[in-house]
Amino acid sequence: MKKNRNKLLTFFILFISLKGFGQTINRPEIHLDDFILKIAPIQTEDANYEDVYENLFTIYQNPLDLNKADIADLRALFFLTESQINAILNHKKLFGNFLSIYELQAVEGLSMEDIRSLLPFIQVRNGISTTRLSNFTKKAVEHYLVLRADQTLEASAGFKENKFAGSPQRYYTRYRMSHSKDFSIGFVSEKDAGEKNFLDYYNFHVQVQNKGIVKNLVVGDYLMQFGQGMIFSAGFAAGKGSEPVYTTRRSNVGIRPYNSVVENGSFRGIANTIKNGNFEITTMAAFNRRDASVDLNEETQEDFFSSILSAGFHRTETEIANKNAIRETNLGGNILYKLDHLQVGFSVLHTSFDKTFQKRELLYNRYEFVGNRNTVMGPNLSLSWQNFNFFGEAARSSSGGFGYITGLVGSLGPKVEWALNLRNYQSNFHTFYGFSFAEGSRTINEKGIYNGLKYIIKKGLEVSAFYDSYSFPWLKYRVNGPSVGHDYQVRILYKPNKIYSQYIAFHKETKERNASGSKAVTHKLLETNRNNLVLGTDYIYNSWLRLQTKVQYNGFEIENTSKSNGYAFIQDIETKIKRCQIKGRLAYFNTDSYDSRIYAYENDVLYAVSFPAYNGKGWRYYLIGKMPISRNLDAWIRIAQTNVNDSATMGSGTNEIEGSRKTDLKVQLKYSF
Repeated sequence: MKKNRNKLLTFFILFISLKGFGQTINRPEIHLDDFILKIAPIQTEDANYEDVYENLFTIYQNPLDLNKADIADLRALFFLTESQINAILNHKKLFGNFLSIYELQAVEGLSMEDIRSLLPFIQVRNGISTTRLSNFTKKAVEHYLVLRADQTLEASAGFKENKFAGSPQRYYTRYRMSHSKDFSIGFVSEKDAGEKNFLDYYNFHVQVQNKGIVKNLVVGDYLMQFGQGMIFSAGFAAGKGSEPVYTTRRSNVGIRPYNSVVENGSFRGIANTIKNGNFEITTMAAFNRRDASVDLNEETQEDFFSSILSAGFHRTETEIANKNAIRETNLGGNILYKLDHLQVGFSVLHTSFDKTFQKRELLYNRYEFVGNRNTVMGPNLSLSWQNFNFFGEAARSSSGGFGYITGLVGSLGPKVEWALNLRNYQSNFHTFYGFSFAEGSRTINEKGIYNGLKYIIKKGLEVSAFYDSYSFPWLKYRVNGPSVGHDYQVRILYKPNKIYSQYIAFHKETKERNASGSKAVTHKLLETNRNNLVLGTDYIYNSWLRLQTKVQYNGFEIENTSKSNGYAFIQDIETKIKRCQIKGRLAYFNTDSYDSRIYAYENDVLYAVSFPAYNGKGWRYYLIGKMPISRNLDAWIRIAQTNVNDSATMGSGTNEIEGSRKTDLKVQLKYSF
């Protein structure tokens, strides 16, 4: 273990010796954690907060030029209301291009709080031409290299029993050179703990934009999003949460470079958008290797796989054997017609595998995809009228399955925002890269109707709520019969000034599932209820001290069989000492079982996301320090520890740790060129 710690220290010292040339252009950093907490004050295991974080950061790295932005671009900033979007566009129409971002103060309907939220994601560029291909480094606004290493200091069973092929360190590298709406070059690599190769996973991209008729060209790893995400979904949506209106709608964000370490989730190839008048035509081709467990069909003597593995671990012999086991090809695109208040598009995606995709022969898999080719296609529509936006998308897969989603968002008045969403995804509708608004983790086997409302009672006091009712026409995992469910959330936010805010949020979810251990095909499903209550406060003192306090309760009940309760008290502190920043947390948690576990989003180093589950009885604390080493070099160090009082081990399987303590150490360096 001492040797491993020395490796971390060596990693830290070596990079300090890096020297470079060039002028540093620093953009103000933002608290992306605050945006996530605003969107989702109650975290659940269903949401991928790493994608939410990465998407927010992508928007931050590519600030929107107000003088070139159209209605679709502004909608991609999901915290703007339809009335605010119309006010910005009308202001530009009446008075011409914005001279600076400070002119936003003259836009009717934008408060100072709205402007503060908007500033990190926008810019005003006047008289600035695009960059020539030979002038990348001089024009780059974002140009940096990040190196990170982290390790769990207690050895898990996988290392003790020599089941893992590599070292216990996790390494991360991120490089980016970009100029917003002009070009971007990037590279991300990761080695998980227990993996042998330093470049076990990597992604890269080269992007150029606005070069003649070429609006957007990406070579390397990328995602695409059009319509409501039924065919192409880049994950640029937060789903259900405290922003109950505009996060339920998707936008035509087009092609975006992929920078996440979520493996097996991107296209690798080339994608291009050409603009001609009111038309935008996007084409794409991708050729990927995917992780999968391949088996032999004894009847046909052909290889098949039952799922694509997304965890991305290559530590054990089995995991290494599953790496890049299948080849996947994707061909498709989108055609989009855009007017001021109307967008009509059509998308198509053809996916093929070199082996047969076949789920296990279980009843709930009856309508799942079988074969090695799938084509999904369909139209999408977005129409604006006054302060309302009507949207919809429909699609059909080659299996004959059909799905659609339609809805509206808009302003009922200066203080009221409303969202209505209808969806129907048939049990045999298959889309591999689509994920539109849904309760389930995939766009399949679901019907639902959603209502969201936000009301500003007075300045500094608002209430937001949603109610979502859904049904699953066919069986699901651990649900041996058609089932129904619903959930709702209410949140009240009180923010009288910039330095203090307080909120209370309550969320209840009701679903049906099998009785524990039941394997019967037909039986009465049991109703489950999950209740979540969060009370939080945020206080800033003289800009150098910030205190955040949160009390959270989770309750889980299975109809007439069992109950489980859990709660947590969480205190966060953040301070600045000259140019150094320090963040810390002390949390006490007590849960009866894993069913009442508490997910709590945590601060982390830049570009990292952490939302562990607090389970059992014990304490959790962490400390993060950010230190400027030089004008161009910043360093972070984070140490976190969990102590439980009711168990002699932590984790399970190869991740099991003997003892009641788990300690994580992380160091990171960012060099700005």
